[in-house]
Amino acid sequence: MFIDTHLHLIDQSALHYPWLAGVEALNRDFLYGEYALQAQRAGITRALHMEVDVTPSEIQTEIDYVAGLSKGEGSLIAGAIAACRPEEAGFSAYLERQRANPFVKGFRRILHTMPDDLSESSLFRDNIRRMGGSGLTFDLCVLPRQTDRAITLVDLAPDVTFILDHCGVPDIKGDDFAVWRGGITEIAKRPNVIAKISGIVAYADAQWQAETLKPYVHHVIGSFGWDRIVWGSDWPVCTLGGGLATWIAATHALVSGCSESEKTKLFSGNAERVWTL
Repeated sequence: MFIDTHLHLIDQSALHYPWLAGVEALNRDFLYGEYALQAQRAGITRALHMEVDVTPSEIQTEIDYVAGLSKGEGSLIAGAIAACRPEEAGFSAYLERQRANPFVKGFRRILHTMPDDLSESSLFRDNIRRMGGSGLTFDLCVLPRQTDRAITLVDLAPDVTFILDHCGVPDIKGDDFAVWRGGITEIAKRPNVIAKISGIVAYADAQWQAETLKPYVHHVIGSFGWDRIVWGSDWPVCTLGGGLATWIAATHALVSGCSESEKTKLFSGNAERVWTL
């Protein structure tokens, strides 16, 4: 059974997502009911909602919207990774509000589509340090060329647990393995970083097979070890690479030779520990 640590829900009647205008394949509603049916069929028992880069003024609205869904009978949603803006002066007050909200398990600020120097301001870094001791995690979504900047941020906040999204966003389609591999090896040396096995089916070409993904997933597991990896669906982005059931089947194939205890850590055990689920 899986805990999905990276679920996106899109409801354009409730929230606004400016970036969707540039991604035609995802520019529709992806609602909880559609996800839940697929997820339960595939063996997902709980999920963390990952922020979907809504209009900044709607960040709290998104949290409240997902919290409402979590209250439904039999809901899979166990918490949320909320959007945040560490580059803004209001972050400190926002942090304190979310610390008082047990539904919020962590934060993410999209970095891979933002200017490289966003995380280099003193305000951004000071605000990330403020998360130390809060129990809230910080998801890093960075390109391989941005990994050095991510490492700097990680080193400046050793008391914060960072989650490296999507295996470090490798360019599988472009076969740029060496640069990505070196960055993973280096960031994995930091004990306060956990890697998320997620998202990569969207970075491969349409003809990908489990063997295509194998060197990437195995390098991440080998670098981080079984105690510092979690699993995520990246639904609905995974629909760009075959869909939820296909990604879960590929995951089973990729760890088929591993022990049951190792699989349990990846599928659910580590997530339970990291986010106290």
